[in-house]
Order: sequence, then C-alpha cells, then structure tokens
Amino acid sequence: MPQAAPDRYDVLVVGGGINGAGIARDLAGRGWKVLLAERDDFAAHTSSSSTKLIHGGLRYLEYYEFSLVRKALQEREVLLKSAPHIMWPLRFVMPHDAAMRPAWMIRIGLFLYDHLARREVLPGSTGVNLRTSPVGKPLKPSYTRGFVYSDGWVDDARLVLLNALDAREKGAELLTRSMVTAVQRDAEGWTATIATPTGERTVRARALVNAAGPWAESFLRGIARPARGEALATKSLRLVKGSHIIVKRCFEHDHAYIFQNPDKRIIFAIPYEGDYTLIGTTDVELPPDALAGATPETRKARIDENEIAYLCEQASRYFAKPVTREDVVWSYAGVRPLLDDASGDPSAVTRDYLLETNTQGAPLLSVWGGKITTFRKLAEDAADMVGGMLDQGPESGRKPWTEHAHLPGGDLSSWIGAAQRPDTDFERLVAAVQKRHAYLPPALARRLSRAYGARISRVLGGAASLAELGQEVAPGLFDIELRYLQREEWARSADDVLWRRSKLGLHYTEAQRAAVAAWFETNTVGKD
Repeated sequence: MPQAAPDRYDVLVVGGGINGAGIARDLAGRGWKVLLAERDDFAAHTSSSSTKLIHGGLRYLEYYEFSLVRKALQEREVLLKSAPHIMWPLRFVMPHDAAMRPAWMIRIGLFLYDHLARREVLPGSTGVNLRTSPVGKPLKPSYTRGFVYSDGWVDDARLVLLNALDAREKGAELLTRSMVTAVQRDAEGWTATIATPTGERTVRARALVNAAGPWAESFLRGIARPARGEALATKSLRLVKGSHIIVKRCFEHDHAYIFQNPDKRIIFAIPYEGDYTLIGTTDVELPPDALAGATPETRKARIDENEIAYLCEQASRYFAKPVTREDVVWSYAGVRPLLDDASGDPSAVTRDYLLETNTQGAPLLSVWGGKITTFRKLAEDAADMVGGMLDQGPESGRKPWTEHAHLPGGDLSSWIGAAQRPDTDFERLVAAVQKRHAYLPPALARRLSRAYGARISRVLGGAASLAELGQEVAPGLFDIELRYLQREEWARSADDVLWRRSKLGLHYTEAQRAAVAAWFETNTVGKD
C-alpha cells in the first residue's frame, strides 16, 4: 500500500513558548499555512517562569542597552491595550540606598525611562517620602526616601495561550506533546518527523522557524539536518536560571518594590495572587546540557537552597519583618536562553534578541534570546523575514497587523462599550460580568474575568445558575471550566490547569489538587 503523502505547510514553527506562539500567530494572520509543534505544554518552561513583568528593564540602562529599553518601553502600552484582562499597570517603589547608587544617578535613569518612549496610560516617575507614605510602612525605618515609577504586570503563561488561540483562530495548526524528532533540509523545503500522542507524522514545510528557546542551539546541532555538510548552528546560548519564591503577603498596598543589592543586581517584591508576595529573581549560569532531560519533569529548572537563601537575605535587607526560609510556600525557576555576548557576569548578558536567517537551501530562521516584553515585535520582525525568504514579504500585501490588534478576550467592547483605560476597563468588565451572571460569587466572577476577558461567555456557555456549572471539582473550579480548558486550551493534566492556565494550585490543598488530577484521569480527551 503506497505511503500517504506528507501534509504540506508554508512554515513549521518549533517551540510553543511566547516566541513560537507569537510568531505562529503573526504568520497565520498574514495568510501563511502554519504548523507549530511543542514538545511539552504551551509555556511549560521559560515562558511560565518569568517575573511576570511587562517592563522596559530599568536596570539595563546601566549597561547602555538604550535600544532594548526603548523597544521594550514602546511595547508596554501596546501590550496593555491588547489584553487588559491579563495585563495591567503596576507602580514600583525603589527605596533609596546611598551605598548602592547616588540619588542623582537614579533620577537621571528614571528621566530616561519616562522619556525614551511615548506614554499614554502609564504615569511618570516621582519621589516619595517613605516616612509618611503607606509604601514605606513595610520597610526598615532607615529607608526614608524613595522613587516611584510605572511598568506593567502580565500573566505570562496565559499570554502564551492567548497567542496560541489567536494563531489557531487564524488558521494555524498547533500540536502539544509533539516532539520534532527529525527534520531534513533540501532545496525545496524541510521534511519533519513529529512524534504526536496519536502516532508519528511526517510533514513538509517550505520554511522552518526554530523558536525552541533554551533548546534552540541543541535543536540545530542535534535534530535539524542540513542539505549538505554546512553547520546550521552558528550562535551559542548562555543558559541563565532565574528563580523566584512565593511567600505570604509582606505588605497590604498594591505597589511592587524594586530592591538594589550589594552585588549590583536587583530583585522585585510583587503583590501576587492576592494573598502572597512574589520575590525574584536570581541569575545562575547553567551548563549547556542542563535541560537535556527525557521527560517534561527532568527538563524543568528548579530553584536550589542557595538561591532561596539569597532571595530571603536580599529581601530582608529592606523589609522590617525578615523573610525566612520557613515563609516560602512555593517556588519556581526558569531558564533564560541568552545570546552569548562574551559578558563575564550573567546579569550583564544582553536580553535583546537576534533573528538569524539561513538560506543555504530551504529558509531557516532561528530565534536567539529575547524577553517576554518584546515578544510581539520579535514575532513581527520574524514574520517579515520569513515572508521575505519565501518571496512574499510585507510589500506583497502580507503586512504586519498585530500592533493594534487585540488578543483573544482582550476586546471588551461587547461588554463595556468603547475602551477608556486598560486598568479601569477591566473593572468595568467585572461589574458587567457580575450583572449578567449574578449567580457567580464575586471572587469567582473576578477570577474568570481575569483569565478569559470577553471570552468568559464561551467558558460559561448558557449556564444560568451555579448548579449549571456542574461539579465543583475544587473550590471555585467547576466542571464547565475544566471542559472548556480541555476543549479549547489544550489542557491535558491537572498541572496544565493549576499552574499555567491558572495559579489555583497555589491556593489549594494537596487533596484539592489531587481532586483535579482525578478529574483528568476520568475525563480524558474523547470521553464524555
């Protein structure tokens, strides 16, 4: 029996982190036929393990990364407007420590930060008297003066999911738990073998995008095969682990803190999930093979005790009540794939990205480095370059389109009318949801609004009462939402729901988390 011809695509994207999902979305929106393959779950690694900030990177000014900071500052408000349910403005307090940096240097840095890019939503920086302001109350009395500036917060894993959803709605095919095991180049395209949960697939693509994040270099060196003897990998990555701890809430107000450390690094202390404070991050260089595990769990980065001690110690330099090891209720770590620029200090390695094209045969584009704030611009640049390599760049009509587009659930107009401000628009959405679905407890209405925005009706369906949401599998988590996540958002396990599509795992007991796992064992894909 003759073998079936492989499915054909314009572009195969390898990697389902923020860059891969963003590139697939942009390409699909320009009319390209796109296939994305992710070995694990969307945002299973680096893209769910960030400090969860949409920010310009104030500290990068010290390394003269003006272009990177300006690009990131320009993107802040673009992103805030695109999905106000998962991103919102956040004010940061920097207590002044004269031993770290002089006040004049900080003022100059904040002036640049305020003016390197246009601001419409975010207020500018200002000084603050920590002796009289509520933001000074949690701090040691020796800190009497500080500065306040603006950045943004993002639910990083949901940002990836929204890009994936938009890519699918625009025609892309997206596979999770599907590893590209081999890819061979020839003059006309790439032949890829993909191990999916339902069996092996062979596909053809005219172009290949390597967005494998920390595995981008090893993918080129070990899986992708050139048509001739040339090397596909020309760059090197530095794998730098960033770890975070979650502790019980350290302060009552809604501002975050940025703390300067004696080692010239900074850490953040950020309000998190209502009852907690997120503290991070570290910079620990890893060996190149640190993530070469065979399973999702062995590929995962983990915090070590030295990092926990470091974060506790640095936070305790500022907070009046020390942060101790016993206060840590959860932790997470991610690996930043930074382009090796020969910097000795991991903190000084550039966070900017490089898009490298290779046209010695079928088109190849590799993504080196990057940060979550600039993902949209990276994806736009990547789509321009892929189109150019396929002889249909922006000038052919396949033009950039994402700058003024909403992510799924981000257009709230059907609920609240015309947009005003991202932060106040969300509060108007919550009020509208509570009015339309009056049976929802207020906390549940707010959580669902945060997660799904204008798509909340797709989650709730025609439910007109709490009973119609089905079984309450765990507190505030009903059968109807789990089925939506399984049907629409590729959720296949309790961890997918509890730690990526939400952070409910942080609020649940071990028995409650086990109940969600039991639901997935009973309700696998394909079962009623």
